[in-house]
Amino acid sequence: MSTPAIADIAFALPLDHPFSYRVPPGWTLTPGQRVAAPLGRAERVGVVVALRDGDARGLKPLARVVDAAAIVDGGTLELVRWISAQSLSSFGSTLAALTPPVVPSVSEGEDGLARGRTPSASTLGRASAPDAALPEVFIGTGRERRLIERVAAASAPALVIVPDVEAAGRWTQRLEKYGVVARLDSGVDDATRAGAWAALTAGDARLAVGTRSALLAPLPAGATLALVDEHEAAHKPPGPPRLHSRDVVLERAARSGLDAVLTSATPSVETWWRADSGRARLVTGEPAPWPAIQLADTRGILRREPLTPGLARTVREALAAGRRALLLVSRLTSALACDECGAVVRCPECDVALAYTRAARTLTCRVCGRQTPLPETCPGCRGRRLSPFGWNAERVEHAVRRRFPRARVARYDPDATRGAKAERQRAEAAAAEIVIGTRGALRLFGPASLGVAGFVSPDHFLRLPDFRAGERLFSLLWAAAERVLPGGGLVVQSQTPEHYVFAACARQDLGAFYRQEMKFRGELGYPPFRRLAIVTVTAPAAAETRRLGDEVAAALASATALTVYPPAPARRDRARRIVVKGHADLATRLAEALGDFRRPRPKSRGIIDVEVDPVEWPS
Repeated sequence: MSTPAIADIAFALPLDHPFSYRVPPGWTLTPGQRVAAPLGRAERVGVVVALRDGDARGLKPLARVVDAAAIVDGGTLELVRWISAQSLSSFGSTLAALTPPVVPSVSEGEDGLARGRTPSASTLGRASAPDAALPEVFIGTGRERRLIERVAAASAPALVIVPDVEAAGRWTQRLEKYGVVARLDSGVDDATRAGAWAALTAGDARLAVGTRSALLAPLPAGATLALVDEHEAAHKPPGPPRLHSRDVVLERAARSGLDAVLTSATPSVETWWRADSGRARLVTGEPAPWPAIQLADTRGILRREPLTPGLARTVREALAAGRRALLLVSRLTSALACDECGAVVRCPECDVALAYTRAARTLTCRVCGRQTPLPETCPGCRGRRLSPFGWNAERVEHAVRRRFPRARVARYDPDATRGAKAERQRAEAAAAEIVIGTRGALRLFGPASLGVAGFVSPDHFLRLPDFRAGERLFSLLWAAAERVLPGGGLVVQSQTPEHYVFAACARQDLGAFYRQEMKFRGELGYPPFRRLAIVTVTAPAAAETRRLGDEVAAALASATALTVYPPAPARRDRARRIVVKGHADLATRLAEALGDFRRPRPKSRGIIDVEVDPVEWPS
């Protein structure tokens, strides 16, 4: 049977439609196969998404076949359409982000793994599948060990998705004890990644590790698809598709009959809610040994010294016992709080901390856009000591060196440095007895490796203008507690020591935190009870930005079942940001409301960026 005359090709472009080309005589193509075709003045690689008969006169011919066989099948293409629709990312860009790099040697069979086999539903996925098992969420101590044991004991293939390249390297080493591991992340070269994909397609590999780009790697029905640390924001990196890996894993498992396994010390509120409503199953282990947790009330103190006597004493005892100390700080001081009662100045409607702008001396809600002048007194106690005061890593380091002059002290902020400087800082921190660092510094320490972990001023995390602030702080506290040795200590210095985040961590009670957090979110309509989107509008000139922002907001407001907040200045007034709340069909509603703006418009030079279900609230 000959190939139809016309092929529709999707390219990695921010366009919703494919491009049509003439199929040269004698070619045999299938949807999901990559080809090269002329586009503009250049030749680009795209994916065949449809083949059809018709009049091909006037169409440009395809230039060459890139892959000898399809890299994704029809069922996977449908999954990509779903991902594209849910994230408002273009179909072609989504495909390009979730498929292996183009390496000619693989398509030619030079690595001995890919021989031009046509992938089938048994390896790549299926358009219809039997009822999938309930997703499992591994929590508690030994959760990663239990996942490894499950993967090792199974005869079916397993794909483990991790947050970043560093984690991919660690998991590859751990799984190599049980067989050859196909590595699909950017920590290896393109040829290795493409060869790993081909090995999975051919059934020559049983174990695979990758990051977000490996979410569509070939798996047969009954295989395990695991997501490690599902709560991590790194599972939703910048760029298309702007959808959390957790959502893709769950959707793919349901469509293709895969066993979905998520691991997390502190699951996202979305995942806990899913389990609480019977759509996932929590799999607990034995409770981990828990450190003694001290809550130090710092209201009215810590003006000249970052360490309370209790924290200083615990650090001194740890050093005397030959153990290490980690002091966690925040670089963020973007909200106001009362130094007398500890209350954070919040939006009365949205209950998130109001963002403090020093230059404009205003407070702004990042959700509804409300702007208010700086208050002269605390709304709670009427005290006059309102400030964005905080202890950053540099100030804490100077104070610690004065207090512990003989100790090896290092400052470590892995998220703020790159290259040789970052490597030097990491080496210094690895050899130090006291490390002062931001939350990324936790990655330096394994479980039960610290004598003491101290939070110098964790209230800064609660002051973030983000409804997820409590969830992020709870995750950070729990991760720090897991890294403290039995008999060690966790000291929390807070102006709000009675906050449910601290109480739940001190009692090692996950349920207590999620009950309070879900109550807060349910009352105010935050995820998982409603969905959110952030629409950011930019244009070459401020007047154009305001005009386009108003037009977009009006179009959104005219849609049904959406709550649209007024456009608020962003990026130092170079953009307008619109927050939208909706229900499960939010992405569909947004696409419909913004349909006119997504098509080419005369005399329009603005850019409209939409992020559905944001996990990092933009500053």
